[in-house]
Amino acid sequence: MKESYNRLFEGNKKWAAEKLSNDPNYFKGLSMGQSPEYLWIGCSDSRVPANEITGTKSGEIFVHRNIANVVVHTDMNLLSVLYYAVEVLHVKHVIVCGHYGCGGVIASMNNKDNGFVNNWLRNIKEVYEKHHEELEAIPEIRDRENRLVELNVIEQVHNLAKTRIVQQAWKKRELQVHGWVYGFDNGLIKDLNVMVDEISDLEPIFRFDL
Repeated sequence: MKESYNRLFEGNKKWAAEKLSNDPNYFKGLSMGQSPEYLWIGCSDSRVPANEITGTKSGEIFVHRNIANVVVHTDMNLLSVLYYAVEVLHVKHVIVCGHYGCGGVIASMNNKDNGFVNNWLRNIKEVYEKHHEELEAIPEIRDRENRLVELNVIEQVHNLAKTRIVQQAWKKRELQVHGWVYGFDNGLIKDLNVMVDEISDLEPIFRFDL
């Protein structure tokens, strides 16, 4: 137990030494502040690190993660991150990135009791119900799971667009919301081409009169 815990400190020391050897001012630069262009809303899965799979550096992506990259309008944590990213950091892009083989999405497709997580997975079950005809027409379970991963991302993109935070930003400047899916089989990101960047992309009932 102690060995696995201490491994993180040893890894940190090695990482810091490598950064300083490449750039003696690396940490001084980071301490001056951040100005990322991107907010990443991703899954908590440990295999999908935003910086690593996009080849970006520390300070370039502001990150929020939860099980199955869900955007819930009562989630004060997510909304606080979104507000800070949009209103203070002035990010240009908000990205919802799911991944194929997502455990949360797969769990939402059956009736097993997942304890406290049931409350969270219900959001994805509602996506399934909304698209059940399309999904149940897919014969292979893996293909069905992958499609629900995509539909879940698309739903969360639209949920972001329905927030006052995003709509208020659109009144003042350009802001794009994107939907991506990452694949473990090849390490590549798929753009679902569901980008929204203006209030006209929403059904009228969801448009705030700001």
